[in-house]
Amino acid sequence: MAALLETKDLAKRFGGLAAVDGVSFAVAHGEIRGLIGPNGAGKTTLLNLISGVYPPTGGEIRLDGEPLAGLAPHQLARKGLIRSFQVARLFGNMSVLDNLMVPCLAARHGSGAATAAAEAARLLDLTRLAPLARSPAKALSGGQRALLQIAAGFMAPQLKCYLLDEPFAGVNPAIKDSIVDLIEAHNRERRMTFVIVSHEMALVRRLCPRVTVMIEGRIGAEGALDEVAGKDEVIGAYLGKAST
Repeated sequence: MAALLETKDLAKRFGGLAAVDGVSFAVAHGEIRGLIGPNGAGKTTLLNLISGVYPPTGGEIRLDGEPLAGLAPHQLARKGLIRSFQVARLFGNMSVLDNLMVPCLAARHGSGAATAAAEAARLLDLTRLAPLARSPAKALSGGQRALLQIAAGFMAPQLKCYLLDEPFAGVNPAIKDSIVDLIEAHNRERRMTFVIVSHEMALVRRLCPRVTVMIEGRIGAEGALDEVAGKDEVIGAYLGKAST
């Protein structure tokens, strides 16, 4: 299966620290890839590089074969690559519905507005946020804010690849289920590609047939979660010692 998202020898240094150290990986069209590893392994830094938050020190990033390195986040969004953040970034004084509409307003005009409104209504139903559509986003709980941020990303025009950074952290089980439903529906119905950073191994197992394990800024293993979890280097990275 052809790769949609690829990195080659991707690197990021902060002074003498190699936060990402020569990472090469490929994510296929329509894949849901898990990105796991212990705290400090470089997972969020890797997402920041791919999504244009940080400029790379070296290496390549490609989406559908097109080079991305050096492009700003808004430029990447227009090409179909976006990401969520661990702390939800919303317009607190705007309504839930208006927050959903923001990603598409600049790109859709005229008849496109009706399509965007219909998609927003669909997402409100999927997320069970419809009763709160006219409420200000700042009135939502932390979990609802996380859910709204992720839902808003699906409103981005021509979205191809969605990078999700700890989407399940700190939210209750019902909201976790809503996030999983969003991911599975868009992957199934639109063949959307995802890279998901998460410490929630049960949900990673459910969503991701294949995972990439980062260890100290490098790729330590790739494969099915249950397969890589038994590798000595992965056990050592999580426990601080190799298995015996």
